Amino acid sequence: MVVVGLLLALITMPIARPVDPALPQPGSGFVPVSEPTEGLQVGSLAPEFTAMVDGRLVTLTDLDGQPIRLADLRGRPVWINFWATWCAPCQEETPILREVYETHEHQGLALVAISVQETSAEDVRRYAETYGLDYTIGFDATSAVFRAYQAYGLPTQLFVDRDGVIRAVVKGPLSEIQAERILAPLLAE
Repeated sequence: MVVVGLLLALITMPIARPVDPALPQPGSGFVPVSEPTEGLQVGSLAPEFTAMVDGRLVTLTDLDGQPIRLADLRGRPVWINFWATWCAPCQEETPILREVYETHEHQGLALVAISVQETSAEDVRRYAETYGLDYTIGFDATSAVFRAYQAYGLPTQLFVDRDGVIRAVVKGPLSEIQAERILAPLLAE
């Protein structure tokens, strides 16, 4: 009887690795697009929007091909949002980004939404026009900046203070209340 019980327990035991509770879980609204990484940490200086690809420096550009530099935003709180037009959680979050940005733009908030894994800047432009997105949208054609920020899923958000220090990292979509809570101390500085 004991042998049968042990055999049944062994047969019904899951073969998958245990789930790391520190990682976003399926159904959390986070879409992994590469292997999990630890990512950038709170308290670290946010890197510039550049990366090396095949031995050449790639700079993040907006939808018109103009460079976007984090250094140009120094002195302002910055919300960095990695997203894609095809990402369902990102789509659901779009109105929140738009509304929170509109509420705090006059306080100096900079929102840089970095689109990754897209076919063209024109596709992203159509999305931005359809939904009335007035914040800065970067087109990371090679996903080089996404990798430089050590992100691995969408949406991934980083909140950077006026000195360029990362104050919060969120893997997954935010509610308006969550965004406001994170932004409050950054806007008050």
